[in-house]
Amino acid sequence: MEAHPRLSDDPEVIVFNLKQRYTGVSATVNALVPLQMKQWRLGYCGTTQSNGVVGMGWREAISVSRRPPPGRPFRIWHVRRDPEMMLGLWARDVLRLPIRLVFTSAAQHVHGAIPRWLISRMDAVIATTQKAADCVPNTTAVVHHGIDLARFSVVDKSAAWAESGLPGRYGIGVFGRVRPDKGTDVFVDAMLALLPRYPDFTAVIAGLAQPKHAAYETALKARIAAAGLRERVVFLGEVPAGDVHRWYQRCLVCVACPRYEPFGLTPFEAAATGCALVCSRTGAFEELVTPGKQGWLVPTDDVPALVHALETMLTDVQQTQAMGIRARKEVESRFSLQTEADGIAAVYRQMWAATQP
Repeated sequence: MEAHPRLSDDPEVIVFNLKQRYTGVSATVNALVPLQMKQWRLGYCGTTQSNGVVGMGWREAISVSRRPPPGRPFRIWHVRRDPEMMLGLWARDVLRLPIRLVFTSAAQHVHGAIPRWLISRMDAVIATTQKAADCVPNTTAVVHHGIDLARFSVVDKSAAWAESGLPGRYGIGVFGRVRPDKGTDVFVDAMLALLPRYPDFTAVIAGLAQPKHAAYETALKARIAAAGLRERVVFLGEVPAGDVHRWYQRCLVCVACPRYEPFGLTPFEAAATGCALVCSRTGAFEELVTPGKQGWLVPTDDVPALVHALETMLTDVQQTQAMGIRARKEVESRFSLQTEADGIAAVYRQMWAATQP
């Protein structure tokens, strides 16, 4: 028996992640594939992952799928994006390959006409929340995203923050792309109001601003500099995927204040490291945060509400630390990576079982 699992040369399941840029979907696949390699004869098609898993090209996926895998009537392709659904439909319906298509849907709105049609042609649909399921009439199962509890672990946050070399004793972090729909400006507005009164805290903004949002980021930095807070609102840029957990571990509080989010993985990852949370009411955040227990929920695009929620946390660090402990326990009990992998596995088994005589 091998010490470590590896991708199969003749997989029964192929997981797709064709997008070049690292996104939330990429993070999900990056976490799940090593675990699913222990559950299935697994193939991976797409961009090389930050964990070192190298994917096959889509032409190779088609080639290997021209016949069923050993012991199975068909191969399962698990896709998560529109272009991947298109590729799967072409392979299944035009090339007539012996495959079945599973799509994971996270959007909490009614899809456009083309995505609706694509989703309607899937053999199984996994929704990441009940709200997402309500937007997809052919949902097979609701399976929440899960977190790798070993990687996103709890450490001494004071010591971790001191190692960062940034000023203050505690960190407040926001993670994700720097752009308007992520609410980066909402976070900055709150920091400009709070940080002058709370010198023990420093804010970090971890995420890439794409070229089309460069002016947006520049304007935020100018406002921060004008307020004299350049040293205490720090733009980290795009943190390598393999290092992002360290910044969660350094922060006492994680803020997620997007104006819209289909699921929103970052607060779940942060909670696993013991961060207290302040989240806007979108995505799956209401399933993670019970106000007053793991943190607070605020309306979207509401700077005063965000300031008020954060101020209750900055004024009582001990209580905030207790919220972080409860947040970790919530992820352990309901949002582990193993729970997600097992939920997906149940869908695969259901599909194969349906073909048995």
